[in-house]
Amino acid sequence: MKIDRDFHMMKGDDEFSYAKNSRIQRRAILATRPMVEKAIREMCIDLHPQSIVIVDLGCSFGANTLLFVSEVITTICENRNSALEESAMEVQFFLNDLPGNDFNQIFQSLEQFEQLTKQHCACRGLQPPPYYVAALAGSFYTRLFPSNTIHFFHSSMSVMWLSQVPENLHGSMNEGNVHIGATTPPMVAKLYQNQFEKDFMQFLRMRCREIVHGGRMVLTVVGRKSKDVFDAGRTTTIFELLSQGLRTLFAEGRVEKEKLDSFNIPIYCPSVDELKQLVWQNNLLDISDMDGNPMDDLEPTEGAAAAQATGQSMSVTLRAVIESLIASHFGDSILDELFTVFARNFTSYIESEVEKSTITVITLYLQANH
Repeated sequence: MKIDRDFHMMKGDDEFSYAKNSRIQRRAILATRPMVEKAIREMCIDLHPQSIVIVDLGCSFGANTLLFVSEVITTICENRNSALEESAMEVQFFLNDLPGNDFNQIFQSLEQFEQLTKQHCACRGLQPPPYYVAALAGSFYTRLFPSNTIHFFHSSMSVMWLSQVPENLHGSMNEGNVHIGATTPPMVAKLYQNQFEKDFMQFLRMRCREIVHGGRMVLTVVGRKSKDVFDAGRTTTIFELLSQGLRTLFAEGRVEKEKLDSFNIPIYCPSVDELKQLVWQNNLLDISDMDGNPMDDLEPTEGAAAAQATGQSMSVTLRAVIESLIASHFGDSILDELFTVFARNFTSYIESEVEKSTITVITLYLQANH
């Protein structure tokens, strides 16, 4: 599995596409809006830039991508006649993701977005600043921009994805699991932890070279509230149920044992303390604010039909995110059956008496001090 080549959210706008199944990611963007607005305001007050360069790392595509752009434009509009400069500040947006991302979908949506933005601002008696949108393909674990050129970095629900399957995780070391599960050996969990530390430190090093002095970053990740690496709440449950689905297909002869045991999803859910420690080690960034909150992504369910609908909804949401990884490893012939089994397993989980966990979302607001 080569992440840069194989990994992307599901393209298009059909029933399994990311554009149609990214409700959880949208809620995360909306939840962090106050912190993004605060960071933009404070950065503009401190730096007084005539033009600002803003980057969305791991932007994906669909309505969520342009939701962030809209938030920034609105914040600048609302503050232009107060805290910010009265002159027309120009804004350059760079939307970054891996080369397999559906950038075409973004640009096909821009004309309508620009019209809606003008209407939205006009209704409130505001004038949007001149702004420009460009895309940049590439891994955010590499250098992406010249030194000291970026004023604001944003990333939502992306930086928990690793640059690769953890180094030295080979063969059947994580037998029967696709992630850190109940039967995962502690040594494998440590490999995941080590890979995240290495990747996140690299991410911060690259951004610190690119950001201007006094620039800001707002980073949102799926994390965990527990110090226990084996307990990432709902995220752990989801991957346990996916592992269960693959084991079912193995029992039916649809999946080879070697393929099952060697498939590991390259994602790690850090704790608040882990993130703090890594930022402190970097020594070039100050933590201005930090938030770690549970996000209950399930609608209240009463009755079998509602539980089944929730199971199906979670199945298509997960499929929109990880189908590309599963297809590159197992082939695409198992996809429909696997996610049907997952929906059934998740429905059973919803209907069970087990206390339901939540997804934990952690947001960091950082300022460059170098």
